[in-house]
Amino acid sequence: MRLLRFISTHLLFIAIGITVLSAPARAETIRDVVYGHKDGMALVLDVYKPERNANGAGVAYMISGGWMSSEGMQSAYESMFVPLVAAGYTVFAVRHGSSPRYFVPEAWSDVAQAFQFIGDHAGEYGVDAERLGVSGISAGGHLSLMLGLYTDEKTTHRPAAVVAYMPPVDIRGLAGPNDNFPALNFDPALAPGISPIDFVSADDPATLLVHGNADELVPISHSERMHEALKAAGVNSEFVVIEGAPHGLFAGEGGVLAAKSLVGWFDQYLL
Repeated sequence: MRLLRFISTHLLFIAIGITVLSAPARAETIRDVVYGHKDGMALVLDVYKPERNANGAGVAYMISGGWMSSEGMQSAYESMFVPLVAAGYTVFAVRHGSSPRYFVPEAWSDVAQAFQFIGDHAGEYGVDAERLGVSGISAGGHLSLMLGLYTDEKTTHRPAAVVAYMPPVDIRGLAGPNDNFPALNFDPALAPGISPIDFVSADDPATLLVHGNADELVPISHSERMHEALKAAGVNSEFVVIEGAPHGLFAGEGGVLAAKSLVGWFDQYLL
């Protein structure tokens, strides 16, 4: 256990180039909480607990890019937790079995296990299990949507709100041999089972989608399709378009909008 200082007055929202807070935020950080085991290895998450103004709600943040997940990636993402911690949210940074050793279905299985663990143990961290959200970028956005939309007989906890940045929502046509993204090198017949677009239903949690309209890696059509499907099902959903933004971390005014949208959505549906 250690204390992590978030210096916010001049802190950049992860390379976004904006100041997002007006007062310092401090978090007690609990490292390497084991949520499961796989292949003889521990699966872990880290917990960032606000030292003050905790609001009793939590956000599970998917540490995933190209379905790779590592401590180094989390270190880069830590700045993205600043506005959430400052607003009183406890953040659970979830790391899954990483590409290239593991593929997308395994990453999904890991984070599904992690979210159930978070729900079961939420009270130990001062969080209400009924007020949990999920968020992530790109592959992390995909996993966040799967957590929000998919249910089966093992699902005892569901997110109350989702914020997904530039998420792939349909894995069909992506699965198979792939030198750039080894995580996609799995049997294409499994793709429908990990495509969030296939699991939209009327009881899904409120979902915010944020996407740049110059994204060539994950075209904005993914978020457009998801938003249309959610609205058609009667789910509370909003779609924020970042003008001129490619795939990756948003810059300038787009970054300001993305950060405010993140906190605002969770404030609306978790508090």
